[in-house]
Amino acid sequence: MKSRIIIPNVAPEAYNALLSLEKYISSTSLTPVHKELIKIRASQINGCAFCINMHTSDARKHGISEQRIYLTSAWREADVYTEDEKAILALTEQVTLIGNHVSDEVYQNAAQLFDDKYLAEIILAIITINSWNRLAITTGLRAV
Repeated sequence: MKSRIIIPNVAPEAYNALLSLEKYISSTSLTPVHKELIKIRASQINGCAFCINMHTSDARKHGISEQRIYLTSAWREADVYTEDEKAILALTEQVTLIGNHVSDEVYQNAAQLFDDKYLAEIILAIITINSWNRLAITTGLRAV
């Protein structure tokens, strides 16, 4: 691949703003498992090898089993996720594929399971990883 722009070098203020959002996500009450499932699933949908590699590694560090990591892309057919996790994965998919909009059913299911603050944190975590995916893919970051 031909060399591409390095955003932190040419737009450090914008890059630092995104880092600040990531720092906020790290400080939320979201469980490490919820954060990593969001990051893995959005990165799978977006096809971001760099982020999939990073977040599956992070998931292992947080004790997420290989089976649960491998089945994330087929979570509907797997019996290894809780009701909360399934709601988060469904919302992650619909926010990531926003062109189809977020259905009332998926949103209301999540809203019934989580209080407003936790739901806001979930949504912001989904938006944040989608931003990182787009940055990594557009600038050609590669998984090592």
